[in-house]
Amino acid sequence: MIHFVWFRGDEYLSAVRVWGQPDFVHMGWDSRARREIADGDTVVFAKGEYDQRLYHRIFSDTVECDMLRNFDRA
Repeated sequence: MIHFVWFRGDEYLSAVRVWGQPDFVHMGWDSRARREIADGDTVVFAKGEYDQRLYHRIFSDTVECDMLRNFDRA
């Protein structure tokens, strides 16, 4: 699975060109996002390092990947 973390705008399109469509989009790097990542998954961060600390609040993951898949076709 491919997880995108912290993506908000144009950087999403750049990441899709390199990594393909994500299976999950996490609005932030929080404990819930970390729980959803399994061994062997790929995590792509729009900002920050791969070993960054978890954010103190829980983000709402209300953006569906299907909606984002249509983003680059508009």
